Amino acid sequence: MQIYPAIDITRGKAAHLFQGVTDDPLAIAERFLADGGGWLHLVDLDRAFQTGGDNTSAIRTIARLPGARVQLGGLLRTVEEVERGIDAGASRVVVATAALLDLPLLRSLLQAAGTGRLATAIDVRQGRPVLRGTTGPLQETAPDLAVRAQEAGVQTILYRDLDRDGQLAGLDLAGAAALLPLGADVIVAGGGSSLEELGAARAAGLRGAVVGRALYEGRFTVAEAIACSR
Repeated sequence: MQIYPAIDITRGKAAHLFQGVTDDPLAIAERFLADGGGWLHLVDLDRAFQTGGDNTSAIRTIARLPGARVQLGGLLRTVEEVERGIDAGASRVVVATAALLDLPLLRSLLQAAGTGRLATAIDVRQGRPVLRGTTGPLQETAPDLAVRAQEAGVQTILYRDLDRDGQLAGLDLAGAAALLPLGADVIVAGGGSSLEELGAARAAGLRGAVVGRALYEGRFTVAEAIACSR
């Protein structure tokens, strides 16, 4: 199972201090890589929330670090945004859940990125898919959306519980694992708080886990997380 240390970027800075010391996303990325990481999960908050900030330079600099592979998110919803992420050096881009409601768009995004370089997010609250910025759940279930993604050619799904995200409330392993029989690789995100959870995610057959706050607060290191994932 792959560990994806997360770095949220806004205005060229990390949105959270790493262990109370630095908000330099490059320095944080270098620390994660030095601890044995390879993949990094970068989130462009300015693009996600349309604040007008441009984090392309920071993303490109991190993507050029020796050994780094960037998985880039940030509510990517257009061909232009996907192409910009790939051009900045992302090895994989994660498009928003909304793309799964528009199959022609999803196919265009897949064509722009390449099948192996695009993942779709399935964001949930209380186990039901939602769109960021809305309150009610979608009519479709998470497995419904996962089937739609796979039929379109998506190989990787990022299952993220928004209620748990950043709260150290524990990963929704059951919800993520429910998608495994459908065939896509599933990465779980939102609420990871312990090494035991990461071991359980690996045992469940999940292909990856995004971890953020627990690393920033020093609950465990990237090296320790990787050891639990093998």
